[in-house]
This record gives sequence, C-alpha cells and structure tokens, in this order.
Amino acid sequence: MASVPSLASTVDQRIADALSAALPEAGTADVLLRRSDRADFQANGILALAKKLKGNPRDLATRVLGALSAPGVIADAEVSGPGFLNITVADRAITETLAARLADERLGVPHAEHAGTTVIDYAQPNVAKEMHVGHLRSAVIGAAMVEILEFMGEKVVRRHHIGDWGTQFGMLIQYLIEHPHELDRSASTDAAASAEAPSEEAGEAAMSNLNRLYKASRAAFDSDEEFKARARDRVVALQAGDTETTAMWQRFVDESKVYFYSVFGKLDVEIHDPDIVGESGYNDMLAETCRILEETGVAVRSEGALCVFFDDVKGPDGNQVPLIVQKSNGGFGYAATDLSAIRDRVRNLGADTLLYVVDVRQSLHFKMVFETARRAGWLNDGVKAVQLAFGTVLGKDGKPFKTREGETVRLADLLDEAVDRATAVVREKAEKAGLGEREIEENGRYVGIGAVKYADLSTSAVRDYKFDLDQMVSLNGDTSVYLQYAFARIQSILRKAEGTASPAPHAELALAPAERALGLHVDRFGETLAEVAEAYEPHRLAAYLYQLASLYTSFYDQCPVLKADTPEQVENRLFLCAVTGRTLKQGLSLLGIRAPERL
Repeated sequence: MASVPSLASTVDQRIADALSAALPEAGTADVLLRRSDRADFQANGILALAKKLKGNPRDLATRVLGALSAPGVIADAEVSGPGFLNITVADRAITETLAARLADERLGVPHAEHAGTTVIDYAQPNVAKEMHVGHLRSAVIGAAMVEILEFMGEKVVRRHHIGDWGTQFGMLIQYLIEHPHELDRSASTDAAASAEAPSEEAGEAAMSNLNRLYKASRAAFDSDEEFKARARDRVVALQAGDTETTAMWQRFVDESKVYFYSVFGKLDVEIHDPDIVGESGYNDMLAETCRILEETGVAVRSEGALCVFFDDVKGPDGNQVPLIVQKSNGGFGYAATDLSAIRDRVRNLGADTLLYVVDVRQSLHFKMVFETARRAGWLNDGVKAVQLAFGTVLGKDGKPFKTREGETVRLADLLDEAVDRATAVVREKAEKAGLGEREIEENGRYVGIGAVKYADLSTSAVRDYKFDLDQMVSLNGDTSVYLQYAFARIQSILRKAEGTASPAPHAELALAPAERALGLHVDRFGETLAEVAEAYEPHRLAAYLYQLASLYTSFYDQCPVLKADTPEQVENRLFLCAVTGRTLKQGLSLLGIRAPERL
C-alpha cells in the first residue's frame, strides 16, 4: 500500500526544481500550478516572482523553461502571455500513473500529513419524537464526512447528541407511572434485544407507542392541574437521579432507539450504541462547567442568570444578547450541555477538531458557545471547533418541505417513496440487464436511497435545496442514478471481456483526446479528497464524481473498447474502464452510496 504522486504534484515539483536551478535567488517561490484549458497545466508563479526580483516575467519564464528537465513526464512546455508556463504531460506519464493507482488498494491516495482526532457531532434526533425531513441532512452529511476523514487517515469519534433530557420527560414519565401498560413493548422487545438492527415493523411499532403516549400525556398535562403539578415534581426527581424515575426515562430512550435504528437502517447510515451520548450524558458536568466559567470571569451573573456577553451580539434594542449558561431558577440551558460536551471531547476523547453538523439556523448559538469555550481555554490554537452548517430541505415550490396537509414530512415515508420511485426506474431496465425480482428490489433500495443522499450531498451544505424525487431518480443529469449506471456499464464491459483480454496498460500507446481527459481526471481523485477533507465540503466529491461519469460517457461514445483497432488498444481501454470503475465505486462509497454491479 503506497501513495502515488499525482501528475499535478509531479509537474509542480519538476517546475520548482527548474525554477531553483535557473533562479537561485528566488528561494522557495510558489509555482502556482493550475489546470488549464490551453494545456494540461499552467504555472503562474513567475509573474509574482518577477515583481519581487524586478525582472521581465517572460525572460524569467524562458530561463526556467530552459532548465526544465522532465523526460517521460512533460511532453511539451512553452512560455505564454506575460510569463505563464503552459505544460502538457506525456501520454506515457498518464498511463503509468493510473497503472500505479489501479495496483494499489487505496488507488494511490495518500493519508493526510497531519492526521489527528476529530469528534463529529451529527444525526441528532429527539427521544420520543418522530424523525422528519429536517433530520435528513445532518445524518447524510455527517456520515459522509466520517467516511472521508477516516479514509484520509483521521481518527474519527462519532457522537450523536440526541435530545434525551428536559422538562417534557416529567410529563411522559409521570403518565407512564400512572398508566404502566400504555407502553406496549411486545412488538419491539425482540428488536431491542438484537442491539442495533431492529426490523422496520419494530421501529414503526415503537414510534406508534411513543406517539400515543405523548399525546395522552400532553392531554392530561393540559387539562389536569394536579397531574401537571405531579409532572413538574417528576422533573425534579429525574434531575435528582430518583431510581424509579430514571428507570422509566430509560424505557423511553430504549424504545426511541428501536425507532431511530430502524430509520437510520432504512437510510443506510450506521449508528452504534456507544456513539450515542445525548444531553443526559453531560448532566454530572453541568455544575462544574458553570463554576469554572463563573470563577474565571468568563461568565457573570445577570438578573440571577449566569451569562456570557459578546460585544458583537446585540438585539434590536442595541443591548447585548447573552449566552445563558444557567437560568435564574437554577436550571441549565443548552449552552451548559454544549460547553460540557466540549470539555469532555477535548479532555477525555483527545480531540483536536470538533465538527458539528448542525442546521445553519443554530449558527449564532454555536458561535457564542465556541467563543465562550475559547475564553475558558478549552479551545485554543491546538483545538478547533467548526460548525458544518446546512440549509433547509425545500419542496418543489421553494418553501420548507411539507405534506399536502401542511404537516412536516416523516423521514421514513420520504425514504419509502424514494425507494418505490427508484424501483420503478430499475424495473424498466431490468429485462435488458437480466435482473431477477430480488435484484430489482435490492437495486431499487440502493438507487432510491442513493438518490436522496446524492441530491443532498451534491449541494453545498449551507445552501437550501429542493427535494424533487422525479429529478433525483432520473437517468440523465447530475444524479446518483447517472453515476450508478456509469459504474454498471463499466462492469458490464469488464464482464464481457473476461477470458479475451486483461486490462493491462500499454504505456507506449498514444491516447485519444477522450482517453487523455478521462485519465487526467481520474488522477485528481486524491487531490479532490484532500480538498474535501480540509474544507468539510462533500459536495466537491459529488461534483468530481459527476464529471468523472460524464468524461467516461464521452470516452465510451468516442473510443470503442472491445472493438478497438488492435488488441493492445483494447487492453488499454479496458484498463481505463477498470481504473475509472474503481474510482467511481470508492467515491460513491465515501458518500454512503452503493454501486450495484448490474442495473
């Protein structure tokens, strides 16, 4: 397992060597290598260097060109414009680099130079509440970033900060104590015992039980003052750790997990028990967190509440709006829990990066929380916190996605409809692909769930996007189905070639324009992943894969594979198919999307 230098890095190094040889006074100037429409690459750094050295940029570029020696790598180089260097790489270099990638299980992608430990906070549903379309983006984006960062060598700790604490549990627990048979676990006991793989039926039964109980307890709370008083007393008992109350609370959490796991399983996102550390997980730290903040002067008392103030956070009246860590009645707010979580993740988990995949509408809250943590010293030059903020899922009308009745769309229903639509698309092509009913249903799931994920991940996270299933499952355009069909087409070609030719490259052969374009793009895979991991922008990977599939389609149309002119050319093109297929599959996998062998 060895990393393979990209063509861009190889060319960059050769130009840097030439620059040092021709202009030793330049020091370690940046070559500023870029992709170019006029050649494969363009080096722009000499323009800035000419200003520094007070020289003519074209003359300097000519001197660098004269010192450039890269046999087998650079086919052509010329000075262009005011002092650019245009570089065309050799066909042999493309083929040999891709051959090294295909021979490596990681496609030659290097691990990050300075890998550390990242705690990712994502997929945060609430106990005793249904998951809706608003829970989609955190789960999908977070899961993709987990896969990408781990692939790049980062140690990743998953954290699901579920909403499992608060005043509503007093109402629910008190009702359950007074009506002990309301929470019927008969349908989900076996599923709960199977740890993290409950059936869809068990999940639905769990949610049905919770919904029924919530509505009944809410009705009692709103209509019966004596029950309301008992429910509030129950909150105090829960916070105090009363044994009976805590046991009832745990039943709600366990029942909710049966439901969570069934929905996440449908979404093809892995969630494990040890990774679920909800709001309740930090209860024992809250008082200490507040004490530290107050003793260090980071937080101050204001009208009885413990607050942190910021010069740049003001309300409409011009007064500062504080972050309330502890309420005037002694209760703890979300800020106390979030700050305690930061302390735990830095001190106990050894994190040097905290990544929060959270709705953009919570940006101000997290800005204040992060700044408070910096003032307290929990975040510093060696530990950073980042919010990977995401926008809203919209309907076709551009408004927040709702049902026809105006209700929030249940996530499970949305996923079911996506799978149904995708299965219909797969079924239309099934006979030609030779698919049986089992494969049709399996591929329908892969295509449907992939379509939902890709629509989300192909959009810059911070932007809103329209949820349009008709477009998502289309075979044309920027969709996961288009990418999955490109992969399936590659596998079909490779199956047909079995026994007649091996996908071994012939580096001495010249490449057609479509072969060159495809090969150069395949070689950018590692660079793209490094950019995605650095900026936390999975949409860049989606864009790379879409362009890869598009370039493969052009190659397929312009360059016959099995009917190429010579056996050597057949083998070269099979090789290009193989390395493209491996790259497509690996890229889709990192986005959490499966690639069926036949479609």
